[in-house]
Amino acid sequence: MTSAERRQQIMAHIRNHGSGKVDEFTQQYDVSAVTIRHDLNLLEKEGCVFRCYGGATLNPNFAFEQPLHRKDQLNRSAKQYIAEAAAKLVNDGDTIILDSGTTIGLMPKYLNNKQHLVVMTNAINTAYQLSNNDSVDLHVVGGNLRRTSCSLTGHQGEEQVRAYLFDKLFLGVDGFDLQAGITTPDNHEAQMNRAMCDVARQVIAVADSSKFGRKSFCMIRAAHQIDILVTDSNIPHATHQALTDMGVTVILADRTIN
Repeated sequence: MTSAERRQQIMAHIRNHGSGKVDEFTQQYDVSAVTIRHDLNLLEKEGCVFRCYGGATLNPNFAFEQPLHRKDQLNRSAKQYIAEAAAKLVNDGDTIILDSGTTIGLMPKYLNNKQHLVVMTNAINTAYQLSNNDSVDLHVVGGNLRRTSCSLTGHQGEEQVRAYLFDKLFLGVDGFDLQAGITTPDNHEAQMNRAMCDVARQVIAVADSSKFGRKSFCMIRAAHQIDILVTDSNIPHATHQALTDMGVTVILADRTIN
């Protein structure tokens, strides 16, 4: 077992139990306490855990990877409002990118009345929904399938994205922290998202309020580098104010739609 594999197993134990002890891990993996403490220190540096006497506890604000079907059920009502408000930002004739994610996956039904759209997406579920829309010139990014997110990633897809220029990118969010920025658990997903950001004139992040104050392994974009945030009215006031001061337009979807 490599040290990276050991840390993954330690992290899985802490996620399942809420905490873990140094002496337990030394016995389980037949390594020294110094080695386990080093593992826990690295996990704390990545933001996954908090170190405590004799071990570590889970950081509840860390955005871990979750299967799409599980994320789809979280904050469903807020996501519907956000998807509808985000779709209102699309104009007839726009060229747009739709990232993967459960909130963006709700957008296609709100695009049915739009005309002459060019849409690129790396999300299989989103592409399927748009496939019956005759007003959409649909482009699907190629690559390797990430089953947890129904998304396609890889260098080939990144090169495909970079061959175009788009009016707007609708970017999904796993974690949104004022200091760490927009983050995701997967490096390949982050690389694809960064390519999308580079070719879009306007970056629009969509995130329900549960994503704020959370961060994950891989940074996509600094908070001040997005143009518009579509969220719900439960966004922390300090976060709302800070983003406004940065020049980010914040749309509270549940107030806008209602």
